Amino acid sequence: MDIRRQLSRNLRRLRTEKGWSQEELADRAGLHRTYVSGVERGVRNPTITIVAALAKALGVPAAELLA
Repeated sequence: MDIRRQLSRNLRRLRTEKGWSQEELADRAGLHRTYVSGVERGVRNPTITIVAALAKALGVPAAELLA
């Protein structure tokens, strides 16, 4: 499976498990809502720094987003 697709699936799953909107996650990660949307749709190719910020906001290791 494409790594961007894996990231987008895990990101969406973890976000919805917490009951957060994309805007809530973006605020917690210090990102713009449209950027989070792009990552979830697999159209953005985030840097490892962005993956780390998203993971920190979700309270999970970055590896969990990529597994």
